[in-house]
Amino acid sequence: MEINALQAALLGLFACLSSMPGLGGTTFGNYTLGRPLVAGLVVGLILGDVQSGIIIGAAIQVIYIALVTPGGTVSADVRAVSYIGIPLAICAVKGIGLDPATTQAQAMAAALGAAVGTLGTVLFYGTATMNLVWQHIGWKAVEKGDFGKLYLVDMGLPWISHILFSFLPTFIITMSGAGMVDVMKAYLPMDGIAMKTLFTVGSLLPAVGVAILLKQVAKKAVDFITFLFGFTLAACLGLNLIASAIIGSFFAVINYKVIMAQNKRVVVGANAGDDEEDI
Repeated sequence: MEINALQAALLGLFACLSSMPGLGGTTFGNYTLGRPLVAGLVVGLILGDVQSGIIIGAAIQVIYIALVTPGGTVSADVRAVSYIGIPLAICAVKGIGLDPATTQAQAMAAALGAAVGTLGTVLFYGTATMNLVWQHIGWKAVEKGDFGKLYLVDMGLPWISHILFSFLPTFIITMSGAGMVDVMKAYLPMDGIAMKTLFTVGSLLPAVGVAILLKQVAKKAVDFITFLFGFTLAACLGLNLIASAIIGSFFAVINYKVIMAQNKRVVVGANAGDDEEDI
């Protein structure tokens, strides 16, 4: 599978929009377009293989499901994971001849995504460092009372940072994706130690993402019941990640309504108590 110049340019554009600090904004850009689950759909549409994009995006999303960037501290760059890692993973999986839905393919995608995400931190800090130059220009404009120049500083000059550290790296790396797959096929045979190591490490990475998420959301022992119930449901019914997420959303809505009903009952009871005191 080859990625042409137009497809690479589109991937670079979405990498710009999803980077952080992002031209697409924090909500629309980094926390929506930048997430591998959403990016998998976008990449699939660009490359003409939506099914592979969604499956691989969902597999990589599990690793970064609880990724946060406190104080600008970044352990992995989702822009690189989403718009460099996913296209390369699709090329690798298709080039080697694996079915994207298989465990081996998803383990390879996870390992490639993690490697690219770690390297992508260089792009993140490069973007942030160059943006400091534009910030300095903005402060100078404020000191001179030239507030109209802030529009250029906020919405114009950052494009230079993103073109250098988002668009160009994504364009160049994804354009060479097919070549990288050929190198992997020639020097990394499927039954070799390197590929077996890649598959093993990739299959373990989702456990790290789930463990981080569990540490954040499970505050009491009873919280593990719903967590284990989801895994049991997926194992018994043979559901994939997307189907499990849909079923999970149903339970989330039910839980939300139950909590809201309980809160409403508490408020009504409190109001009734106030009325009795008035009497």
